[in-house]
Amino acid sequence: MKKIIFLLLCIVSFSGFTQTVMNVNVKQFKNMIDSIKGTIIDLRTNEEIRTKGKIVGAQQIDFLGKDAEKLIAKLDKAKTYFIYCAGGGRSGECAELMQKSGFKKIINLELGYGEWKTKGYPIEQVK
Repeated sequence: MKKIIFLLLCIVSFSGFTQTVMNVNVKQFKNMIDSIKGTIIDLRTNEEIRTKGKIVGAQQIDFLGKDAEKLIAKLDKAKTYFIYCAGGGRSGECAELMQKSGFKKIINLELGYGEWKTKGYPIEQVK
């Protein structure tokens, strides 16, 4: 009986290590970008990026665009993705979509680009 209980506890304990989506604050997001190989995806519109800039090195997938789900489906599900939007809403929805689609590691910036910019982390302007 003790062996069965121990085995169940181990299974429950280790299930947390297979977490697909990590919702992180801006400092954690920056540290992870600096230390983990992955692709940064900006989910905002062209207009948002043009007027406010973006995180250095980020690729864009306009999550409000018609082809967003198709573009996301083409991504390698085994890679790590750092995702963000303006304030966290779209990236939360995208993280859920990616998780349901079988992506292995998604790191979501909880409060979005607005928090990133407010805290003074590096951005680049796009014309």
